[in-house]
Formats: sequence, structure tokens, C-alpha cells
Amino acid sequence: MSLTFHWFLPTSGDSRDVVGGGHGTPATSFGRHRPPTVGYLTQIARAAEDLGFVGALTPTGAWCEDAWLTTAMVSQATERLKFLVAFRPGVISPTLAAQMASTFQRHTGGRLLLNVVTGGESREQRAFGDFLDKDDRYRRTGEFLTVVRGLWEGRTVDLDGTHLRVEEARLTRVPEPAPQVYFGGSSPLAREIAARHADVYLTWGEPPAQVAEKIARVREAAAALGRAPRFGIRLHVITRDNARDAWAEAHRLLDGFDPATVRAVQEGLARSESEGQRRMLALHGGDRGDLEIHPNLWAGIGLVRGGAGTALVGGHEEVAERIEEYHALGIDEFVLSGYPHLEEAYWFGEGVLPRLAARGLWHHPHSDPAATEAPVPVAV
Repeated sequence: MSLTFHWFLPTSGDSRDVVGGGHGTPATSFGRHRPPTVGYLTQIARAAEDLGFVGALTPTGAWCEDAWLTTAMVSQATERLKFLVAFRPGVISPTLAAQMASTFQRHTGGRLLLNVVTGGESREQRAFGDFLDKDDRYRRTGEFLTVVRGLWEGRTVDLDGTHLRVEEARLTRVPEPAPQVYFGGSSPLAREIAARHADVYLTWGEPPAQVAEKIARVREAAAALGRAPRFGIRLHVITRDNARDAWAEAHRLLDGFDPATVRAVQEGLARSESEGQRRMLALHGGDRGDLEIHPNLWAGIGLVRGGAGTALVGGHEEVAERIEEYHALGIDEFVLSGYPHLEEAYWFGEGVLPRLAARGLWHHPHSDPAATEAPVPVAV
């Protein structure tokens, strides 16, 4: 099985510095040097498509542009790239979401993937008119996905749930194919919902031992339901022709973190209700000290950014080794990003992917596998 790689569309802006935001914290203004125009995001999407990324994650929240509208526009300037659209079940009807997904599939030739984001911050959810607590948000997500999947299967759906109610819901045209559902969450209730509904369970980039524990729990819960989801991981990357240059870039980014901004972001993230965010914070504790928490796994991004806060840092061969290490745990899909996203897509696509191809772990999804077997350049 070839590993699957996705890239990221920075719809809150891009920069040669880290752009923060997410999980109840606003996007940091000091790093937004490239506005998230359709033109620039299309550049990133087309580069990712050419390099062999299968899809591109687009985030959701008040701190970024709307994912549905943005990807609908960018999709018209690309041919094969899929769009992993993040959306929140609490702010949209399940019938409307199922219809939107069906329309997106027809207009893009089946290039929609869905990243279901339950929402870990009550304050942010209330801004969108959602006043449920965190556990009830997860329970509502389960009801939401029950409706959506039933509609995608062409059934007429009636549901009188605790949080959602629909009567005689039906789609005139079902999506072909039905979008794959990507779902993350570290709490026991989140894992339960993932086991029941996710096609791909996503985790943020924790050290391998912690990732292995998560996978085992979700796999066991899913097996009890007769299901076998795939597993993916969300990471940033800083990869260069040699490790020295990669770590120099990481340290350059770290030097650009304003101490006042770090304090403000960490104070905001400490109030997060998300178990996954709590686990991210525990990796660095707000300290700029020893941020390499596992070989080539750097927790520095999490000092100024909510959500995914770790990066694979090193020479191309080292990064390929870490990817193989995660794959050995059961990870088959990698959702990656890097600052700035256009240039880092090329560093990874031209530096790491050929090495993974040489290991037999990857082939370009839009070309003959033999075409990826070119000699791997020697690092200098």
C-alpha cells in the first residue's frame, strides 16, 4: 500500500514565519505576509497536485476564510487534487451538508474529503450560535453523521435524536463516490464517535508511543463494531538537503516568536477544552528549552499556534525515516504543512517523496510507479 500525503491551504494567510491561530486564539498578525487570495492558494494547490499530494486540508474557524467557498473556487483551477474540507456539524443542517457534499462531488469529479471538526472551544462555538457543551457536541456529531451517511446511501432518513431531528430527509442525487470522513479527537467520547463513523482517524503529531496508544484504542473500539478505519497524522515539516540547514530554519522561526505573543497564545490555549490541545501543550509546557521531544520531532510550532503544534525537522533521509516509523505504527495518511506553504511543498515533494519511493512506501498517484524510481540525490 502506497502512503497517502496531503498538503495544507493556509486560508488565514501565509508567511516565512509561523502564522498562529486556532482553538480559541486569533491568527497572529506578525506572520501574515501573504494574503490568502484565491490566486495564491491556487499556486499552492497546483504545486501540491504536481508533486504528488493527494489532497489539501483547508481549516475552519472564525480566524480563517470559509473552507467550502474557498475550495470550490480553487478546485476550478486544479485537475486532480482533492480537498479535505474542515467543517463543524453544529453550525449547519446535516441534510444541507449532505447536499453540499453531493454537489461538490459532481462539480469537481469526486474530489471532496470531509474533515469533521466537532469544536473544542465553547466560547468560539457560541459565536456561531452553538450553545451545547463539549460532550453534547460530540453526541450531536454522531447523530449528524448518522443522517449524512444515510442520505449518501440514497435512503430516506428520519431521526428524532437528542440534538437533531429530521423527517423524510432525502437527496435527489447522491454523491459519487460518497466523500471519505476524516475525524479526530483524543477524549474517550471522541474515540467512540470516531470508531463508529470515521473512515480515517486523525491524530496530531505526538511522539510515536502516544500515537500507538491512540491507534490501539480506536482500532479496538472500531473492531467491536465490525469496522476498520484507516489512520492519519497531522504534522508540519521542515526538511532540507541536510539536517544542519533544517534545524537552522527551525531556530530561525523560533527566534521570530515574540515573547509577549507566546505568553498570550499559551494563556489562551490553556483555557482550551480540547483534550488533544491539552496533550499538545504538555509536549512543551510553554518553554522554549528542549523542544525536540523525539528524534526529529519538534514542538516549537505549538508555542504560537493552536491545534497541530509539532514538526518533523531534519534532512530528507531523516524525515523519511520518521515517516516510516509512524507508518510502522499503522499510520497510512500524512496531512502536512510548512511555512511558507508554497516553498515547503517543494522541499518535501522533491526531497522526501523520492526517498519514500525508493523505500517502496510511496508512488506518485498520477503517474506510473516506475516513474518515481529515479536515483535519490545524495545529501550534501
